[in-house]
Amino acid sequence: MTTSSSREPRGFALYVGISEADARAAGISLQQLVTDLKKTVNDHVPHAETHAAIALAPEGAGGRHLDIVRMALHDPIALGKLAHDKAARESRVVIDISRRRVVIDDEQAALTYKEFSLLQFLVLREGQTVNRDVIIDAVWSDGDEDVPVARTIDVHIRRLRSKLGRYEDIVRTVRGVGYRFDRHADVTINYGVAQSPDMI
Repeated sequence: MTTSSSREPRGFALYVGISEADARAAGISLQQLVTDLKKTVNDHVPHAETHAAIALAPEGAGGRHLDIVRMALHDPIALGKLAHDKAARESRVVIDISRRRVVIDDEQAALTYKEFSLLQFLVLREGQTVNRDVIIDAVWSDGDEDVPVARTIDVHIRRLRSKLGRYEDIVRTVRGVGYRFDRHADVTINYGVAQSPDMI
């Protein structure tokens, strides 16, 4: 089996987003631009193998040129983003970690700061059952008012679930242990770059 440590660079892909009209306005054609770029590579490395493809899109198609090129040439990162965006559009619930919001059926849920922090803590540990005391220590600080104890954290969970409506079962109670986030088929999570409260 090949491991990442045994791999080596074998070339690169360069995506260029530019229309024929923009190229001509700059005094060159796309075909000539491609030819010149290939010549530049061969000038540096005479025996380099090159392949170029001009991406075509329906006339009048919207979007950024570079995005269209990456999609047309099946760039895996661009295709992955498209699939993620499509899933988000079709989802009933979007948990947006980076923007600290939950959207249910196109309506933003009225979660408090602490309620979102509680949900975020569980989401970032998807599938793991988390002890009540661990959640309290991570989400509440010593200076907070109304810091719950293991017996009263259920109240905060109930309030959170009530705002999740018919999707309340994504936050599960594991009797005698704690709580767990279980993803529902209608739920999409946008992670962004935000950290869990205990990691900040």
